[in-house]
Amino acid sequence: MGVNEDARGEGAGIPDTAWVAAHPERYGLELSARGATEGGARLGGVALAEIAQAAGTPTYVYDAEGIRQRLARVRSALGSGKGGVPDPLVCFAVKANSALAVLRVLAREGAGADIVSGGELRRALEAGISPQRILFSGVGKTDDEIDAAIAAGIRSINVESSEELQRIMARAGAANKSVPVSLRLNPDVDPETHPYLATGLRQSKFGIPMVQAMELAMRAHRHPNLRLVGLACHIGSQIVDAAPYRESVMHMRRTIGALRDAGVALAQLDLGGGLGVAYRPGEAEIDVAAWGRAVRIETDDLGLQIVVEPGRWLVAECGVLLTRVIGRKRGEGNAFIIVDAAMNDLLRPALYEAYHPIVPARSVDPEAPLTIVDVVGPVCESGDFLALGRAMPAVEPGELLMVLDAGAYGMVMASTYNTRPLPAEVLVDEGRFAVTRPRRSIDALLGDEAIPAWLR
Repeated sequence: MGVNEDARGEGAGIPDTAWVAAHPERYGLELSARGATEGGARLGGVALAEIAQAAGTPTYVYDAEGIRQRLARVRSALGSGKGGVPDPLVCFAVKANSALAVLRVLAREGAGADIVSGGELRRALEAGISPQRILFSGVGKTDDEIDAAIAAGIRSINVESSEELQRIMARAGAANKSVPVSLRLNPDVDPETHPYLATGLRQSKFGIPMVQAMELAMRAHRHPNLRLVGLACHIGSQIVDAAPYRESVMHMRRTIGALRDAGVALAQLDLGGGLGVAYRPGEAEIDVAAWGRAVRIETDDLGLQIVVEPGRWLVAECGVLLTRVIGRKRGEGNAFIIVDAAMNDLLRPALYEAYHPIVPARSVDPEAPLTIVDVVGPVCESGDFLALGRAMPAVEPGELLMVLDAGAYGMVMASTYNTRPLPAEVLVDEGRFAVTRPRRSIDALLGDEAIPAWLR
């Protein structure tokens, strides 16, 4: 396999085509043999070309069975409850992928939801997730959102500050209800991840400083309209080592012990999420079985139900963004492949310089020469790219490409920038597919707006 001599940047690693051909099962893909005269890549038993024909491009496609399997792996890693303690509860971080169809898949498997807005609360309930399996996190809950959570009877509102505790007390008193709360503590643990993804450091906006933990816990415990049911933490995302989780538990244990000495019995310990996935070929990722063992070693003697909040890890590898090649272009220095997906459809590359494997949906000759290209979209921004310096085989206008690892933080971060309709969404499951969110028309986008009467 030859690579053009102007290889640079990402192209210096394993080519995406070689990586995906060697590990199709990682993405739930079935790849046709080289020289096959029919089909192409399939996901969940469905030809992606058939989906693109039905839904157009760009389109997000999610694999229901892949999500189920990954949920089962998390549960297996954590094991069952000991000594009468309920089994660990997996609450999906809805911010990673809030598609109703995805949430419904998880709801039918008995998963809970970690939400960060009133809109996500509505989505979780609409998808059939039990209120008793819903946690409400986030530093900026409005009074209306707190009221909605109280009315729904959710499992716990995770308190992020002294000021927020006061507001929850007031809203609980106004509703004259007993409201379950947990304190989200900030254990000041460095997860060694992207700076935007570290949420458990002292300078982070998230969580309550450990020095305030006892004071606020006792205030919540003594309030007539609150029930302090647990402690919570979330130290960040894309964590690939179990050590930071163990360190965070050790910090939490001290507060749990102090509360027990004060006569306060908790029911649960929420350890957040952040399990790291490997986007780049050969990149490090979390060993989920080792993570589960580490969690159990540190928590089995506490007698508390363990709650975890994975998001990305459950869905990232189970999603594909389909896009078609619009054309090719050669500049003075760079070669470009222009596709119909853009930064408004998948923001992560522009926002985080994130890597997503990109390969044709057809079979690729492993001996085909590769050229270093930038894969870019039509949006009028220099930051509109899906990949920079990527080694790719020759592709033709109209060809279907797969952007992999796109199941998390894709559609949820999409926008209509440049008046581009949002992508469609599709769910595949055991040889079937359904368009779960059709692409909106430009007429529909314009129909959401009105020109004031004085300008008509």
